[in-house]
This record gives sequence, C-alpha cells and structure tokens, in this order.
Amino acid sequence: MEIRSLADYTNVPDVEEDGTTYLENAFKKAKTYSVLTGDVVLADDSGLEVDFLNGEPGIYSSRYAGPNATDEENCRKLLSRLEGVSPENRGAMFRCVLVLYHPDERCESFEGTWWGRIHTEALGDGGFGYDPVFYLPDLGLTVAQLAPETKNVLSHRAKALDLFKKWLQSH
Repeated sequence: MEIRSLADYTNVPDVEEDGTTYLENAFKKAKTYSVLTGDVVLADDSGLEVDFLNGEPGIYSSRYAGPNATDEENCRKLLSRLEGVSPENRGAMFRCVLVLYHPDERCESFEGTWWGRIHTEALGDGGFGYDPVFYLPDLGLTVAQLAPETKNVLSHRAKALDLFKKWLQSH
C-alpha cells in the first residue's frame, strides 16, 4: 500500500465544505478527490460541539468567528458566548468523521469523539484550533497543554483512525 497526501498531486482544488453534517463534508471531499485522482481516498471533517450552545460551533468550527477567522478569534468568540456559564454546564466534545471512498463508489465511514469541557480561559501553547480551551477534567489540563504524543493517542481523530485501522485489518 502506498500512502500519499494531496500535496503529491498537482492542481487539486479545495472542496467547499457546504454539507450539513461532518459525514456529508467528509464524503464530498473523499469522493471529489477520488474522482480527480482515480485513487482510494480517506478524508475527514471534524469540529467542536458545545452542549450549552446546542452543538455550536459544530461543522462551522473553523469559521465560527467568520470565514477567515484565526484559531484565536474562534476561541475568543466561544469564550465570550460562554461567559458566566458554570463549569458543569460547559460540556463539549470534539467529533471526527473519516470517509474512505473507492473509485468504484464503495465507501466506509468511521467516527471518533472526545469528551471534555470548555475552560474559562485559553491555556497552553500546543495544538491548534480549540485545543487551548478544551479542558480534560480527568487530566486537569487543556489539550494545548498535552504532549503531542498524548494528544495523538486520546483525540477524536485518533479514535476514528483506530476504527479505520481495525476495519482495514479485517478487510
């Protein structure tokens, strides 16, 4: 098996993530790139869902504070929306959906989640996105305070990839 990234291909366009679910967005990316390359493609979509905000920012996580928002701007908006909300009402989860798409139109999907809370402030220098505000009560740290190796074992992406690996081993 040879694994390549989109960087290995020329003139590959961005795919507009205009679906209403992570699955729709991941499927659209996987199918589009499979049709363009003729290869089997694994694509993902992921985001942060906050209970108090009825699942926001969800599929809009990367553009929560606007279409060209930075990670810091997205975190600031999230923290302002949760100002005054007690810690026990700040439950949240990261969700990742992977789609494996074959040129013959077969596909499989795999989903991983990671539960935690939204902290009252950004802490830590690691990671990206909402990692500085995603607090893991069992560890007493935000994701941005974790060693990358630890994050890569515990994360929603790691869980989705684990399911994919198990599926791959059985097929």
